[in-house]
Amino acid sequence: MRLEVEGQPPVAAVGEAELRVALSTLRSEGPASFACLTDEAGDYLQVASGGVTCMIERHEARGHRHFRAFQNGASGIFADGTQLVFGSGAIRMRSDEWFTIRDVEAVFVCFLRGEPLPRHVRWRDISGMLSRS
Repeated sequence: MRLEVEGQPPVAAVGEAELRVALSTLRSEGPASFACLTDEAGDYLQVASGGVTCMIERHEARGHRHFRAFQNGASGIFADGTQLVFGSGAIRMRSDEWFTIRDVEAVFVCFLRGEPLPRHVRWRDISGMLSRS
């Protein structure tokens, strides 16, 4: 799997320990505020920000579908429409789309290992939203 982190050279065959370290350094204010992990088929996960204000997205290359992660409970801190601001811009989020970096690590490690993604993380299809831009 290939790991790309903002401002760093890509890693062609990332290991689990290296992945965890890279994800732990992400911060909304940078210097690294987003990362992407891509498999051989072109499917990928991407994360923006770090700490307790993360957004996770997943892309399926074969069907050209794109998904944003969400969870059952709404955030008690962030209302619908709150913007996640990071090095690549700003994204309006729903209150159930906020994750911690620990959640991100769990999802990314499962993807790296080829295991099913954590069940508490659900996926909202946003393919149509992206094709309209």
